Amino acid sequence: MERQRLILFLASGRSNLHLMAEGLARRVAPARVEIISANMIPVDLDPAAERIMAEVGVELRAVPSRSPLDVELFMFDLVVTLGEFDQSCRPNLPGMPPHLHWDLPQPRDDDPPDRAAAVLREARELLRQRIDALVASGVLHALFVTRRNFELIVDNLAEGVVAHTIARRIFYFNQAAERMTGMRREEVLGNDCHELFQGRLCGPGCAQCAGEDGAPKSGGRDTVLFVRADGEQRTLEKVTHPLADPDGQNVGALVSLRDITELDTLKRKLKHHHALGGMIGKDPKMLALFDLIREVASVNVPVLVEGESGTGKELVANAIHDLSPRADKPFVAINCGALPEGILESELFGHVRGAFSGAVHNKKGRFELADGGTIFLDEVGELSPSMQVKLLRVLQEQTFERVGGEAPVKVDVRVISATNQNLRRLMEKKQFRRDLFYRLCVVPIGLPPLRDRAIDIPMLVEHFLERTARHTGRELLRISNDAMDVLTAYEWPGNVRELRNAIEYAYVKCRSGTVGPEHLPPEIRQREGAERSKPGPALSLHKEDLIVALAKAGGNKKEAAKLLGVGRATLYRYLYLYGLS
Repeated sequence: MERQRLILFLASGRSNLHLMAEGLARRVAPARVEIISANMIPVDLDPAAERIMAEVGVELRAVPSRSPLDVELFMFDLVVTLGEFDQSCRPNLPGMPPHLHWDLPQPRDDDPPDRAAAVLREARELLRQRIDALVASGVLHALFVTRRNFELIVDNLAEGVVAHTIARRIFYFNQAAERMTGMRREEVLGNDCHELFQGRLCGPGCAQCAGEDGAPKSGGRDTVLFVRADGEQRTLEKVTHPLADPDGQNVGALVSLRDITELDTLKRKLKHHHALGGMIGKDPKMLALFDLIREVASVNVPVLVEGESGTGKELVANAIHDLSPRADKPFVAINCGALPEGILESELFGHVRGAFSGAVHNKKGRFELADGGTIFLDEVGELSPSMQVKLLRVLQEQTFERVGGEAPVKVDVRVISATNQNLRRLMEKKQFRRDLFYRLCVVPIGLPPLRDRAIDIPMLVEHFLERTARHTGRELLRISNDAMDVLTAYEWPGNVRELRNAIEYAYVKCRSGTVGPEHLPPEIRQREGAERSKPGPALSLHKEDLIVALAKAGGNKKEAAKLLGVGRATLYRYLYLYGLS
């Protein structure tokens, strides 16, 4: 059976009391009990103590002389300090073994030999009595059982538990920590955590490292990527708590570890499923949009993206290009409504030197720059009738002439256009050519406004909070429930772009860690104030109410909202809150 380190005798004088105690204890302690002693200062073997112990059959020279550096206090079940021991030399730390102090007589340096021998004999007899009583009382067995029960409890925790002293010496390491790190307890205990985990779990700047004053920093929570000794990478959530002595002084750190590798992988898969080309959404309309983008990307046909301003039409165009066989070729975008007709023609088709005043050299147009790739024509509904004719020719023949030039330029370009206008209505008014419309709109893609997919607002808020934190270098802010209520109830005429701006505004206004309604733009707060001024009872939906309403409505959220007497935005908010979305 493995021997157990149960008793440590500590002394701080020159009388070899620690060696005397160890020698006596070894004679009466059970075989499985390991007895170790140490002295706080280096001392030579005292001849008087050697003679006194020889009288009772203890060979003092056979007892190894150790210093506290040779032992680890936390490995023992009981620490006994002896004689005139300076208690400030022994740290009082949570997790330390129980401590007994035996006040024993010690000879003075100026005592005559007879007096010194008499004092040592008295100390020997007191030691023998107390050791006999300690063994006979069953205290050692109780301490052993207590330690094993404690270890059994902590070893069965799902979380890894690591504790170290202020000097970063690890004194506790449970089985879960072994599984997560791939390191055995025996090779960890007593070692410096930086030497064991440097660059993987610990290191300069970690939450539990000592500050300039030598004391561990305050607790914190973070996520680390840990590479085990076998090369396997795990994602660990690390929570650090400072350990304090009875006087409130920081004397160590307790670290709990949770393996979130599978959860992190699942989150990344869900994010991938709920995101495409910078667009985010789990509303069925957005998931259908993602599927359509993937389908149309592989087919080289013109696409018309329709949607209100701020819904992300250029993101759709980018996603189609990035998923298409043309992904390694240029993606060139131009806003057709932002330029006068004369400048727009030059921007689209280029010009030759001398074509007009200021044309001092030849210039390639956007179509020529996009050769082999994709051109994105935004706000195509703003094109003048003459520009519509010229664009129609490019789509039909894939050729054009630069402004002021005569030589035809042939290009291979995929055209993706976008508009926030109703082109069909413009055709009825003779403001947009029907033949151009059908050339542009081989595959139409409609983007839903944000108010029609309120279920996506919480996810978008979290995304913009994270993105703004990265861009500004600030700590990640959290959104309060009240602020989220305001955001989900708002109509968002500016759509996703307005939501992004609202979050950036909140980062300017919020100086705490949580965004409240008061940190949102005035127009959003005013809308909320107007809604709250309407008479009506306070709303509090329970999860069971939602489930029943959805069941009665056959899963139709609009009908479920009517049954509950709430708006769809409110229904979506509570579905998200209860994880029913």
